[in-house]
Parts: sequence; structure tokens; C-alpha cells
Amino acid sequence: MKNKIILIVFLGVCSVSFGQQTITWQDLAKVKFTEKYFPALKETFLYPHFSVSVKSLEGKQVQLKGYFLDVDPQGKLYVLSKGPMSSCFFCGEGGPETAVEIQLASAANFKTDDVLVVTGTLYLNADDIEHFNYILKDCRAKRIDK
Repeated sequence: MKNKIILIVFLGVCSVSFGQQTITWQDLAKVKFTEKYFPALKETFLYPHFSVSVKSLEGKQVQLKGYFLDVDPQGKLYVLSKGPMSSCFFCGEGGPETAVEIQLASAANFKTDDVLVVTGTLYLNADDIEHFNYILKDCRAKRIDK
């Protein structure tokens, strides 16, 4: 009985430790956009149509490497970007699929353009324009060398 309990605990730890899937920016690029009018805001925005392969990642723990962007002076919004600040989505390089909102489990201690590996649960967002199309929740982040 004791060996069964140890085995169950071991398997549980292994599934947590090895349960994430490493994804790339090419994986997230498998999305198409159309313009959609949002009456409440009287504005047109790009509306994502996620591919089947992207939809299959929703709710899963994933790992993604990118550049940290601290875009909110109040420190409430952090972004992981395919490129550094000088060539990010906001500066005209790439589209919305090249930036991911990251909701860190603890306060960020990173600087803009630090290269990070971020692990979190991926959520797809098509309708809430207050958030990015890709959101990583409950994130853990680690700074790495470029």
C-alpha cells in the first residue's frame, strides 16, 4: 500500500512538472483576422479566427520564449512579445499574434526587452478588447540570456 501511495504521488508530481507544452510564435501565427465593428465602442477592431491547432492549446499549460514589455506605467499589464520594444506589434512590426498578455503569479522583476521563458495557462480571447487575443494566466517567468 505504501509503495502505491508513493507511486501515485510521484506520477502526480511528474505530470505537473512535465505537463507544459513548449510553443513558438509560429504556432500562435496560425490565426486570421477580419475587421469587426463593436457597437458599444463605435469602433472597428481586428477580430481573430483561431485555427484548430491554436484552439487545441486553449486551457493548456504552455511555455513560450519572448521579450518582456512593461507597457503599463502602473505595472498592471505585462506583455511577452515576439520582438523587442523597438520592433514590437505596437511599433508597427507584426500583428496582434506577435504579443501575449502575461498575468504573472507574482510581481514582475524584469526590465523591458529582457528575454524570458514564460510558463502559464493559455487562454484565447476574441471578444474582450480590453485584453490581448492571447493571454497567459498564472504565469511563472524566468529571465534567460539572449
